[in-house]
Amino acid sequence: MTPDTPEKMVVLGKVSSVYGVKGWLKIYSYTEPMDRILEYTEWMLNLNGRWTPVEIDKGRSHGKGMVAHIAGCDDRDQARQYCGAEIGVPEEELPELPDGEYYWYELEGLAVETTAGIKLGKVDHLMSAGASNDVLVVKGDADSFDRQQRLIPYVPDVYVQDIDLEAGRILVEWDPEF
Repeated sequence: MTPDTPEKMVVLGKVSSVYGVKGWLKIYSYTEPMDRILEYTEWMLNLNGRWTPVEIDKGRSHGKGMVAHIAGCDDRDQARQYCGAEIGVPEEELPELPDGEYYWYELEGLAVETTAGIKLGKVDHLMSAGASNDVLVVKGDADSFDRQQRLIPYVPDVYVQDIDLEAGRILVEWDPEF
């Protein structure tokens, strides 16, 4: 990071490829809904491990994805340099959520244990299960019950009993054999 780069960047998507000949880019958005990424007109792009600020002057849904245009980038070859870059924004720019709601990035890396005290591993990532609920992808580690991967439905008060960000832990009602 550069000296003026915010301390904590939150990745909201990535640049997948160029689109057309006028400098547009295809965007893979992690936001829900996916076009929420366009609410941020200033993005930080992670290019070769360095966060670089860019201004988005146009963007729209396109098919099942998104396309966006960076101000001043008006040609396909110039746009190609951004392919593969992660799109981030400073954490402080994210809207505050109501109590009991969390951004996915906040849950990643948290230790997961059962209400019986059995350690299952850590949240590797989350995934959307369509219309139903999101899913915690929990991977075991040396201190856990075992090293397998578990898919635990993110259903508060059913499977997810407690989330303690400060303690770095999620308490679940889950059979460790499953």
